[in-house]
Amino acid sequence: MNIGVAGLGRMGAAIAARLLEMGHRVTVWNRSPGKTTPLAEAGAGLAATPSELAGRAETVITILTDAAAIASVYDGLDGLLAGEVAGKLFVEMSTVRPQEEVALAAKVAAKGAQFVECPVGGTVGPARAGKLLGLAGGEEAAVGRARPLLAELCRRVEHVGPVGAGASMKLAINLPLTVYWQAFGEAYSLCRHLGGDPAWLVELFADTSGGANVLKARGAAVAEALKTGKPGTPSFDCDNIRKDLRTMVAEGKSLGFALPLAERALAVYDEASREGWGGRDCCDLPAYWSGRAG
Repeated sequence: MNIGVAGLGRMGAAIAARLLEMGHRVTVWNRSPGKTTPLAEAGAGLAATPSELAGRAETVITILTDAAAIASVYDGLDGLLAGEVAGKLFVEMSTVRPQEEVALAAKVAAKGAQFVECPVGGTVGPARAGKLLGLAGGEEAAVGRARPLLAELCRRVEHVGPVGAGASMKLAINLPLTVYWQAFGEAYSLCRHLGGDPAWLVELFADTSGGANVLKARGAAVAEALKTGKPGTPSFDCDNIRKDLRTMVAEGKSLGFALPLAERALAVYDEASREGWGGRDCCDLPAYWSGRAG
């Protein structure tokens, strides 16, 4: 396939690299051009503007920071929708509120192109291995067209409903995980004084009903942070979680629900960010809280 990727944060870059390895022609664009260098060296083409990217690709994947970034990349004289894009497919993977995806889908349809939202569950490692979880929203025909591509990125792709449904599901599945890191930090603060080896403790938690699945995959990183306090390699950092939590809280309010656990967890992440932990991986948050409590 001839694919364009706009947005080369950790996940966007990993997705682009995966597609290159699968043999596709890949063209990339990023607001900060320096992030394109490793992909260009791996064989990706470079576009000077989003408009040029859309002109060179049959399918365009976007994975951007927030609604403002989406508007910046899609709209305007050099935006993805500035030129002739009729018949192309846009696959939008950002984590934003459903209303943002619905509004964007209308703009894409007005240009004669197809639109699928497919926010993904997983971090850089699963993205490079094609093991993400895809939560697709859109018309059946558009999702069907996107499936062969999504199957190369995801271990499982679920068509969860019309445009907007994918965003709703992504916020829902992220909420327990973001809250869990704080819950585990509080749990550790209750037994830290016993002096047990953090690796042993994390393994024990993973084998209990109080252990989330993520401990099996990220337990070593959690234990290292608890033991040494040193930052690990970030795959999904605390500042990104803060953005997602703010989005969850806003969406809950729009639906008439308070999200008190998410709100309290957000306050802790905000505090951690003020203390310099914003760029650290989410696995490090238990170390922040237990150290603070101590």
